[in-house]
Amino acid sequence: MESKRKNWIAVASAEHARLGRDADRGFMQVGHGKEAPLKRIQPGDRVAYYSPAETFGGKDKLQSFVSVGIVQPGEPYMFDMGGGFVPCRRDVKYVPSQEAPILPLLDGLEFVEDRQRWGYKFRFGLFPVSDHDMRLISDAMAANPAMLYF
Repeated sequence: MESKRKNWIAVASAEHARLGRDADRGFMQVGHGKEAPLKRIQPGDRVAYYSPAETFGGKDKLQSFVSVGIVQPGEPYMFDMGGGFVPCRRDVKYVPSQEAPILPLLDGLEFVEDRQRWGYKFRFGLFPVSDHDMRLISDAMAANPAMLYF
């Protein structure tokens, strides 16, 4: 049975996803700081970050999930990162986890419709996934289920 909470996969370089995960006040940004995608997400939703590469625009393939957490109460907000870059963020409480490669999970993920084109959905930057897929990802990351499913 699906829960009322939604599950999301957000896409960013590992370098950027780790910044949000490791900040004193965990946060997420998507689509180079766009607000509209963040408005689709609600407090209590679960989010896992997938990183195709270590660095933004890098050729250093990673293809791993790097963080997983729960979206916190509050609306998206603007944050001045300096240099004229003021992206929109949402607060996220990340749970302790280990980074996990996607390749061993491909055959079990429901959102992968075509194994030959498994990376297609990641081009959207943010997309919803089933409870099944979020559990598969969070289990692979050794995240405590009690912290994600309460």
